[in-house]
Amino acid sequence: MPKFLRSLFGQVVLALIAGVLVGLLWPEAAVKLKPLGDGFIKLIKMIIPVLVFCVVVHGIAGAGDLKRVGRVGVKSLIYFEVVTTIALGIGLLLAFVFQPGVGMNVDPKALDAKAMGAYAENASKLTGGGTVEFLMKLIPTTVVDAFAKGDVLQVLLFAVIFGCALALLGDKGTRIAGLVDDLAHALFKVMGIIIKLAPLGVLGAIAFTVGRYGVGSLKQLGMLVVLFYAAVIFFVVVVLGLIMRLSGFSLFKLLKYLREELMVVFATTSSDSVLPQIMAKLKRMGIRDSTVGLVIPTGYSFNLDAFSIYITLAAVFIAQATNTPVSMTDLLAILAVSLVTSKGAHGVPGSAIVVLAATLQAIPAIPAIGLVLVLSVDWFMGIARALGNLIGNCVATVAIAAWEGDIDRERARATLDGQLPATIDDGLIEEDAPLGVPATRAVA
Repeated sequence: MPKFLRSLFGQVVLALIAGVLVGLLWPEAAVKLKPLGDGFIKLIKMIIPVLVFCVVVHGIAGAGDLKRVGRVGVKSLIYFEVVTTIALGIGLLLAFVFQPGVGMNVDPKALDAKAMGAYAENASKLTGGGTVEFLMKLIPTTVVDAFAKGDVLQVLLFAVIFGCALALLGDKGTRIAGLVDDLAHALFKVMGIIIKLAPLGVLGAIAFTVGRYGVGSLKQLGMLVVLFYAAVIFFVVVVLGLIMRLSGFSLFKLLKYLREELMVVFATTSSDSVLPQIMAKLKRMGIRDSTVGLVIPTGYSFNLDAFSIYITLAAVFIAQATNTPVSMTDLLAILAVSLVTSKGAHGVPGSAIVVLAATLQAIPAIPAIGLVLVLSVDWFMGIARALGNLIGNCVATVAIAAWEGDIDRERARATLDGQLPATIDDGLIEEDAPLGVPATRAVA
C-alpha cells in the first residue's frame, strides 16, 4: 500500500474517492473546490502551445527528410478521416437501433431558448463561411497571436513551416533546433512539476461535479448516457483494438501504460490536461519525435473519435425526443455535415454543444432548441468523450508510426510489458536507455 500511495496513479485514485465523498457529504463546500480543478487545467494549458511548437520544430528539423514528414502528415489525415467516419456511423446506427429518445414526447416550444444563446452564437462562428473560412482560420493574424490565444492548430501550422525552414538551413538550422530542443527539455521539467498537483485537480473537479449535480442526476436522460458509454467502449475495444492488433501491439497493455493519464482525464473531463505527458510517454515507447509531434496535436482537432459518436447519436436522439421524423436523407446529411463540423472544434467553449448546434443548423428538420435536453447530462457524457478521444489519438500515433516504420518495436513491447520505466519526470529517453536505444535527440 505505501508504494501505491507514493505513485501518481494511487494518489489520483484516492483523490477521486475523496472528491466523491466530499461531494456527497458536504455538497455546498464541494462546489467551492471547483477552482482546484480549473487551476490545474490552466497550469497545463499555459505550456501547451510552446511545448507543441518545440516538439514539432525539433522533430521536423531533426528528421532531415521533409518528404517523409509530409508523408506522415498525409497518412495521418487519411487515417483520421477513415476512423472518424466509422465513429460517426456507429453513433447513427446505435441511435437508429436503440431509439433512446423515443417516448419522451418533448414539445420544442416548451424548452428554454435562453439556455442555448451562447452556444448558438459560437455555432454560428464555427460554421460561418464554410470550409474556406475554416481553412483561413488556421492562419494566425500574427505568430504571437497564435501563442497568445493558445490555438494549437495555428501554432502547429507555424511550427511545421518553421521546422521545414530549419531543415533547409543546414548547419545553422541545426544550432537553432538544438536550442529549441533544450527549451522543450525545460518545459517537460515544468510539466513534471505541475503534474504532481494532479491529485488536487482531480479532487476539486470531482467534488464540484458530485456536489453540484449529485450522483442521482444520471437518472435524467440515463438511456442516452448509457448508450453513449456503451458505444465508446465498443469503439475502443473493437475498432481501436483491431487497429492496435494490426499494428502489432496490445490495446489493453497501452491502456495500462497510460492509466495515470486516463485517470486524470476521467476526473477533469479534459484531454488537454495530459497532452504533454501523453506526448512524452509515446516518445518514451520509442516512437519518433516528429511523428508524435505531428500526429498528437493534429489529432486533437481532427481525430475526435468519441466526439464523433456523440454528435450523430445526440442529433438523432433530439429528433426522436421531439417526435421529428428523420428520413434516410437526413441521416446521411447528419453524417456528411458532422464530418466537417467535428473538425477544429477543439478549444471552442462548450465545444460539444457548439458543434452539435452547428450540425443541427445545417439540418433544418431537427429543432436545434432540442439541445437543451442534453445540457444537463453533457458533463457525464464529456467523461467518455475525453477518454475516447485521448485513446483514439494515442492509438492513431502508434498505428501511423507502425505504418511508417517510425517506432522501435522492441522498445515499445518492453515498455508496454513493464520491463522499462514509464516515468514522465522529464518526458525524455535517457542517454543510457536500455535495449541500446539512443536518446530522444538521436531518435529524432
